[in-house]
Amino acid sequence: MEKIKTIEIHDKIFEETYTAHVEKNGRSWLGWIPEVPKVKCEEPTEKALLKTLENKLHEALVAEEEAWEKKFEADVKAGRLDHLAEKAVKNYRDGKYRSIEELQKLL
Repeated sequence: MEKIKTIEIHDKIFEETYTAHVEKNGRSWLGWIPEVPKVKCEEPTEKALLKTLENKLHEALVAEEEAWEKKFEADVKAGRLDHLAEKAVKNYRDGKYRSIEELQKLL
């Protein structure tokens, strides 16, 4: 095996950049993205590997987003987030809030 290289892969849809680790292993190339453990693959060329990593990364990100949205919807329907809405309304009524303009100045 050769030395592991790191290459940045940018997902244009989610606007995030991830670090891919790639290495030549005999006649093939191995690659993985540590931040997204499900993304691992092997291809005959480095170019093919990077394309496959990019595709698998996007698929994994879409799957994670869909799972998160499904869980969020279930939580809303089950009332598990009601306490947050109640707290926000109470804070608003008690004058414990800031306008978006005020918050933007803090950033």
